[in-house]
Amino acid sequence: MRTRTLLTSLLAATSATGGLLLCASPAPAASTIEVGTAAQLKTALGSAKPGDTIHLADGTYTGNFKATTPATAGARITLTGSPKAVLTAGGGYGLHLNGASYWTVDGLTVTGGQKGIMIDTARGVVVDGVTVHDLDMEGVHFRNSSTDGVIRNSKIYDTGHDGRGMGEGVYVGTANTLSDKSDRIRILGNTIGPGVGGENVDIKEGTTGAQIVGNTFDGSGLTGANYDDSWVDVKGDNVLVQDNTGKNTGNDGYQTHTQQSGWGCGTVFRNNKSTLTGATGATQLAINVTSHSSGCTTTVYSSNTVTGGKGLTNITVTP
Repeated sequence: MRTRTLLTSLLAATSATGGLLLCASPAPAASTIEVGTAAQLKTALGSAKPGDTIHLADGTYTGNFKATTPATAGARITLTGSPKAVLTAGGGYGLHLNGASYWTVDGLTVTGGQKGIMIDTARGVVVDGVTVHDLDMEGVHFRNSSTDGVIRNSKIYDTGHDGRGMGEGVYVGTANTLSDKSDRIRILGNTIGPGVGGENVDIKEGTTGAQIVGNTFDGSGLTGANYDDSWVDVKGDNVLVQDNTGKNTGNDGYQTHTQQSGWGCGTVFRNNKSTLTGATGATQLAINVTSHSSGCTTTVYSSNTVTGGKGLTNITVTP
């Protein structure tokens, strides 16, 4: 009976295609591309297919490296190497994922450029266990409506060397615009600082649903320029800030702001530990909510704690 059913199905398929029996072609096999030079890396970034892995040997790769080929959620492209596989740029971006959705960047080091890892117009990018340091500006930036990305288990330090008071550790979105909807970015379990010239994390207006969870912040590099006087500055909506630990700040631990009307709302702070010893700014709060109203709420739970400074927060605490 099973054979007859299968034969009937095949005959039906043949009839539907005008007498041709069509067979699906197998998907191309994924491959591992071994890379040992900068030239080989540029070639691999341009030729990788969904499912492929680019494996970097230990060593220094000098140049600006860019990927533009999108992968898929079920067949990611992975760029991987140990911390001794070092992408070194003399300027520009160390690694640029431009439209390269569903890439994973794992383990390697990026240093020496204007900016570290730039992610533009890409969905589902995962940055895992990387080291990013010694840059003129920011470390890792999700931009141009890059959504559903993750940076986790990574180290970012010594950024903002150009002296303009920039150099955020992780930057989400674009300032002064609502068109960059880099939504649902997760920043998980990273160590950010010391020597970060801007905020350790900056969540811009126009972005929604970021999660900042389980990170360790050190704000000893904050310059105070461009209002960079806290570890985290939230200007997007519906952001979760939870289970983080911070020390060394010029003023506050965490801040929320409304840069554009209707934004900077819905942030939730839970179980963050702030040490403000040595802070010298005007407010010196663990969580400074600069805009709070019935139409733009922020929730600060009593599980947040503070040592030093002038207090936990400037709004009513939720039990």
